[in-house]
Amino acid sequence: MEFSAVTEPYRPELLAHCYRMLGSIHDAEDLVQETYLRGWRAFGGFEGRSSVRRWLYAIATRAALTALETRSRRPLPSGAGPPSEDHRIAVAPREPSVSWLQPVPDALLAGDDPGAVAASRAGVRLAFVAALQFLTPRQRAVLTLRDVLAFRTAEVAEMLGTTDAAVDGTLRRARARMGEAAPVADELAEPEAPDARALLEAYVDAFTRADTSELVALLRADVEMEMPPTPTWFTGRDAVIGFLGARVLSRPGQWRMVPTGANGQPAFVVRRRTDDGGDAAYGVQVLTLTAGRIARITAFNDPALVPTFEGSPAVT
Repeated sequence: MEFSAVTEPYRPELLAHCYRMLGSIHDAEDLVQETYLRGWRAFGGFEGRSSVRRWLYAIATRAALTALETRSRRPLPSGAGPPSEDHRIAVAPREPSVSWLQPVPDALLAGDDPGAVAASRAGVRLAFVAALQFLTPRQRAVLTLRDVLAFRTAEVAEMLGTTDAAVDGTLRRARARMGEAAPVADELAEPEAPDARALLEAYVDAFTRADTSELVALLRADVEMEMPPTPTWFTGRDAVIGFLGARVLSRPGQWRMVPTGANGQPAFVVRRRTDDGGDAAYGVQVLTLTAGRIARITAFNDPALVPTFEGSPAVT
């Protein structure tokens, strides 16, 4: 068997797995490279007692657990402190010392096998990945291997070099913690595709025209907005609209928004107009849609994310 021929088809789903574990697309890409390097070195001793897929997941998971020994969890602002309902408060300075959760481009999770694509995208929604950050690294590994990827208990035990009983115990604790931190399934229901497209088009139109009155009709009354690396975040339509109107949407044409996809959700690459008529990378917005309205705006105001998303296909 040639190593690349039998292992390359699993790269997108391994990237999704490493992203769930680490919460960073940049770190996940590095870890996938490390996984393939370790796999290539050990391939001569691969005896086929497990599938190539399971063998690769074992390598990736062990590498992730090693990496997490020296790294703290990656939160969103909503997981690091309480929200504000008053847009007039002083916005806390950016926290460069905090490693914030990052989004993942849908395009990087695509592959040739529709079944594999579905598996790789399972469990990458922002709310779910943010909730994973509250688990210990080992709980994170067991829960994703069992509940997201559907490996059997015995398989997970073999991957992690432990017992079935230890896996079951870790899984119970992880599920209990996720039950406290993750949103319920009903809260994740999204509008049908035509309605979603109309909603997204209206949002881009209102945002780029700096029309806050139009935005009001698009947001849920309990909408939330967070903007890593800024720790301050807002809850409630009045606070979000007030903040956008006072501090973000100062004039029409200031922002350019290119549709993309992130974490299985609608997203936009955001660029800011410059004085010379061009534009500069600003960040990535990820939207959560429920009941025909926008329930959450997560604005990753990090220009370093833009190159990762440039060229990703738009939401259709």
